[in-house]
Amino acid sequence: MNATTTKRHAWIIAAACSALGVLGSGWASAQGPSQAPAQPSSQPPSSASAHPALPPSASAAASSYAATIATARPTATAQADTPSVHHAPVSTARAHEPLNIKASIDRTNQLRAATVVYQIADGSWHEAPFQRASEGPYLAILPADVMIGPSIAYTIEIEDTQGRRFAVFASREAPHRVQVPDDIADLRERALATRLDNRRSVASASGEYVYFGSTTTQVTTPTNSVLHSEKVPDQYYRVEGSYTYRPLGTIAEFSIRIGVVRGTSIVPGTTDRDKYDVGLNYGSPSVRFRLDDAWHLETSLVTSVTELGFSAGAGGALLVGDPYGTKFTVGFETIQTFGSRFYSRLDILANRTLLISPIIEVTDMPHADRYGLRLLGEMRFDLGSGFGVGLRGGYQARLSTGGGPTLGGILAYAF
Repeated sequence: MNATTTKRHAWIIAAACSALGVLGSGWASAQGPSQAPAQPSSQPPSSASAHPALPPSASAAASSYAATIATARPTATAQADTPSVHHAPVSTARAHEPLNIKASIDRTNQLRAATVVYQIADGSWHEAPFQRASEGPYLAILPADVMIGPSIAYTIEIEDTQGRRFAVFASREAPHRVQVPDDIADLRERALATRLDNRRSVASASGEYVYFGSTTTQVTTPTNSVLHSEKVPDQYYRVEGSYTYRPLGTIAEFSIRIGVVRGTSIVPGTTDRDKYDVGLNYGSPSVRFRLDDAWHLETSLVTSVTELGFSAGAGGALLVGDPYGTKFTVGFETIQTFGSRFYSRLDILANRTLLISPIIEVTDMPHADRYGLRLLGEMRFDLGSGFGVGLRGGYQARLSTGGGPTLGGILAYAF
């Protein structure tokens, strides 16, 4: 808009105001007393302008209009020199998958950087820069590990060539929020964690004494090399410490156990009484895999040192049911030279604080000449605040003519 156009608009406004003034004067004359006719002015009309003089109200209106035009024009010029961003907001995204945020940017010659500033679940802010992409003008990628439900928030900020930084889409005070629906694995993990009071780690210590009875056999001793009969107690004790962490995903748990076993047993193939003293120092890592909601598979390795030297072993178990409630377990463990055991266990959740477990086990541990049968019962109590205790008792025998008791306990703390 040039000066001529502005001047023309001012005259139009002046003419309208003059017409309104004439109409107002006529209406006032019709309503009020008659006035003497106006005397002709002694001053001749000015010849300085081809247009009549403006009334005061019209002059003020024209001045205000011209001032508005003059003020708006620099603003438009300033905006024309500022980079602008065109962006279609993202409303939803997939969990654990990268999020692509696209935008087109005008007047990039005035731009130093464009950045997506996003807020993750813990409330912290991070940045992802825009870069040119083959599938669009500009692209910023949010990594998959931050895409965690229920939502993620972001804003777009630019920095011009003068170093000024400002938000062009949303803001840090009021960011745009993207819904990130949880997948079924996340919902399951969250439900289990809530059920466990978010106590994913468990440290425990346990001990057990096992007595199978005494067996009469022919032995020799360093002081008596002649074979003679002697009753040999078939017994052992075990002390174990363990740590378990529960990711509660496809890998439901992983554990490490360290323990010591000491005892006496009739070792097959020898009559030397000193060799009937058996023992085991072992370490055993294990992993529990989730196959389905009610099916879990546990595998373990055993590295150990026995009275004969280094030994290796392995184990496995199948769990059917609620992994932290009522379930049935069947499994095995075998250690080179030391023996094997096969067992079944039924965990019954009697109430929120009591777990009752009948156990059946067949074993030739520790380094025995035959298998024995163990019938056991275990009770575990939840004391609250992550503490738990358990008691174990039962009876076992290798021969029908004798047997003995089992007594054990466990102390655990979840955190």
